[in-house]
Amino acid sequence: MAQRETWATRTGFILAAVGSAVGLGNIWRFPFVTGEGGGAAFLLVYLLFVALIGFPAILAEFVVGRRTDRNPVGALKAYGGGAWKYVGGIFIATGFIILSYYSVIGGWFIRYAIEGFRGDYASHIAAYEGDPEIMFGALSTGLDAFILHTVFMAITVGIVALGIRQGIELAVKVMVPAIILLLVGLAIWAFTLPESGGGYEYYLSPDFSVIAANWAELLPAAAGQAFFTLSLGMGVMITYASYLGEDRNLTRDGITIIGFDTGIAFLTGLVVFPIMWAGALTEPGSGGPGEIFVAMTQAFADVSGGQFLGLIFFATVAIAAISSAISLLEVVTSYAIDEIGIERWKAAIGMGGVIYLLGVPVTYDLIFLDLLDYFADAILLVFGALMLTILVGWIAPQAAVDELEKGIGNLGTLGQVWIWALRIPIVIVLIISLYLGVVEYVDFLTGDFAGWLDENL
Repeated sequence: MAQRETWATRTGFILAAVGSAVGLGNIWRFPFVTGEGGGAAFLLVYLLFVALIGFPAILAEFVVGRRTDRNPVGALKAYGGGAWKYVGGIFIATGFIILSYYSVIGGWFIRYAIEGFRGDYASHIAAYEGDPEIMFGALSTGLDAFILHTVFMAITVGIVALGIRQGIELAVKVMVPAIILLLVGLAIWAFTLPESGGGYEYYLSPDFSVIAANWAELLPAAAGQAFFTLSLGMGVMITYASYLGEDRNLTRDGITIIGFDTGIAFLTGLVVFPIMWAGALTEPGSGGPGEIFVAMTQAFADVSGGQFLGLIFFATVAIAAISSAISLLEVVTSYAIDEIGIERWKAAIGMGGVIYLLGVPVTYDLIFLDLLDYFADAILLVFGALMLTILVGWIAPQAAVDELEKGIGNLGTLGQVWIWALRIPIVIVLIISLYLGVVEYVDFLTGDFAGWLDENL
């Protein structure tokens, strides 16, 4: 077997992990699930999940990846035994499914950036009966969506095919700082807008009665979003950690990555919600996956300088989408390299091609986006995280502590605190979240999806 690739620098690893975490999960998904969850009420629960669940879980993925130097299937097989390879297969399947529709959504952001380049958003909306929802419906499916899905996946495949140092690491060193700088600039601009105060209040002033009344919906949504934005449960952190040296402080890296990820998610809210309120759009959460396109397009049509700023916003998210997509494709590419023995460029093209085909139905009807997203987010992500937590916390805890201590030194009681956090509170929360997620997905299958089948078959 050829020598396994490694990161050239610590910065490369950090930026790659952050790039995976801050992509569409933070900028596309975070605003609409925050809106669905009641704004600040959801934000509070989400932050608690990140701190209390996300941090111990990301360390679990790190130790398994670095200890085994393998992709998720090989890593779990080597760490826990032969049967655990099937759990690793779930990680591969999760990344496979998520990237299939991520690519379509990434294409949407490219299209909306192009629209900003072509003219002001008010004139574009006017061409669709003056309704941004009709505009989104027209642009999100059909031939144009199919073509941009193709373009987005081709870019992703090209970067991953170049390898860890020459492809992924070089790309994220440019993309991630650009994303952060552009979001900071947009947040400063949003602060200057008149009538934006309501957006800050909605986003930053939690109503605890909303949490008490809607905890059954908030819990799985916050858990899924926390794992989604941290790229947990999909094998990314296992794979990226497998390229690390043993002298790295995994705890410090985990804190850094989570800090950047959470900060960028929070920053995204400081961009989106004030702009929505400034554009007189005060019903967040009602638009689902298309909300950020509908709401932000209308807002950019109504504010001064909206064409240029809309172009910058949508281009920023397109860049972030690529940073996430390359991490997901790297998971399945690493599997093909390690377990099947395929050359990197062939693995990237082959796996990317199959993933691309899975995403094609989303360009036909958005019901397939819901079908894939709900399943990956509410079930597969949480189930994968639950099984990994059980493996590290209950099956082989000492090996995990030994691995975590490399690059740090003796953790003493802190190592046991981490293990017991994985064993009891995190397992309980994940089981509850998984149960609620399954119930929600079954409701979708028997409701919206069954209705679509009746109308179309």
